[in-house]
Amino acid sequence: MIIRSFEPAGVFRSVKDKFPDDLPQVAFTGRSNVGKSSLINRLAGRKRTAPTSSTPGKTRSIQFFKVNDSFYLVDLPGYGYARLPLEQRERWRKTVENYLGSSRGLRGVVSLIDIRHKLFDSDRLMLEYLAASRIPALVVLTKADKLGRGRQKQMATGLLQELGGLVAREQVITVSAVQGTGCESLLEAIGELVAEEIPGPESRPTVNHSEKDT
Repeated sequence: MIIRSFEPAGVFRSVKDKFPDDLPQVAFTGRSNVGKSSLINRLAGRKRTAPTSSTPGKTRSIQFFKVNDSFYLVDLPGYGYARLPLEQRERWRKTVENYLGSSRGLRGVVSLIDIRHKLFDSDRLMLEYLAASRIPALVVLTKADKLGRGRQKQMATGLLQELGGLVAREQVITVSAVQGTGCESLLEAIGELVAEEIPGPESRPTVNHSEKDT
């Protein structure tokens, strides 16, 4: 897939907001500071489409981007940043839960995990939720440029073992937003997700991220 157009299509901050549902959607999720916004900007071929910050947890909204006038890429707030006030974390959690549990356009979720670290409880909770909801998922291992090839393979193998069957090897893509490694494969996989038909939101449970791993 080639991204020819990538335009902001709405910012949402409350469970009362009505999300767009006129086009298929692929959502990006991950812990704060996993490199989500940088990767989105790399895929879009732009420098500042999605806001980036050196301060984890700064992104406080769900942002929709219309891609090629054919689907939405949805940037979800980063989770797992315990230094933020509890009230704020709860508000974000409920907004994200509302989106994941009610969106009729959702075709799949791209779950970002920093390849340099072991799996966090919050990452596992998200992937367990997606599996229980029968929402197709991709696991994207970010910041591959920080490791050599041998270490990349070692960490990817270890993460797959930690996931214990939640995802298959073909669902895992290693990327670098800096070098562009893996981005073409990710775009192709996103194109496949857009074409997916999945069960409606009435079958989805609730996801609740633990803060134990922060």
